[in-house]
Amino acid sequence: AGVNTSMVFGKIDPEFANEQDAKIVIVPVPYDEPSTWIKGADKGPDAFFEASKNMELYDIETNSEVYKQGVFQDNHMTGFYGPEHMVASVHERVKSWLDKDKFVTVIGGEHSITIGCVRAFKEKFEDLTVLQIDAHADLRPSYQGTECNHACAVFEASKTTNLIQVGIRSMDSSEMEHMNVSKTFFAHDIAATPDEIWMQKVLDLCTNNVFITIDLDGFDPSILPSTGTPEPGGL
Repeated sequence: AGVNTSMVFGKIDPEFANEQDAKIVIVPVPYDEPSTWIKGADKGPDAFFEASKNMELYDIETNSEVYKQGVFQDNHMTGFYGPEHMVASVHERVKSWLDKDKFVTVIGGEHSITIGCVRAFKEKFEDLTVLQIDAHADLRPSYQGTECNHACAVFEASKTTNLIQVGIRSMDSSEMEHMNVSKTFFAHDIAATPDEIWMQKVLDLCTNNVFITIDLDGFDPSILPSTGTPEPGGL
């Protein structure tokens, strides 16, 4: 009762989509302000939700129907007046859901939304690992006049969390001083290493609490071309 069916994720039964009972919350942030090449990241959440309507709800590998834990689709976060306000707003929203013990997933939008997410998760969980799947290192302290740019998406995480970077194949030399090479899995090394070896190494480096941030350009553009900064040689 009281569930807006137009805001129900994946056409699941509305009884599993109410805010109070849902274990999982999806926060859409259609943000594209600081994108530096191809625009359109702000269209991501709606495309994701539209595709979800055609998704089967049974998961074969785990023999489960996760949606029965409840999935609440939050309102789109819009109306930001600059990147700093966006990061602060995302931090506040994510933290409010974590304080209610929800399993929070944030859908962008471009990668700078991660900064506020990591801050919230860091405050909630001790010994946090940030597992980043990305083409770019995103370790610049600031870019284009702000610390809240997609090129800075995990700079803060590199100082405050156990950051593990996977798929990196494009970066500036200045970012090396902020990179822990022993926890970085470059794309050219991944290509030369069997999956079960490099993936196990990644898992071995993780702590118990893991926040996963996925930039779509981590995947090869032959698989996923619709991203703001496509880079060849991806996963």
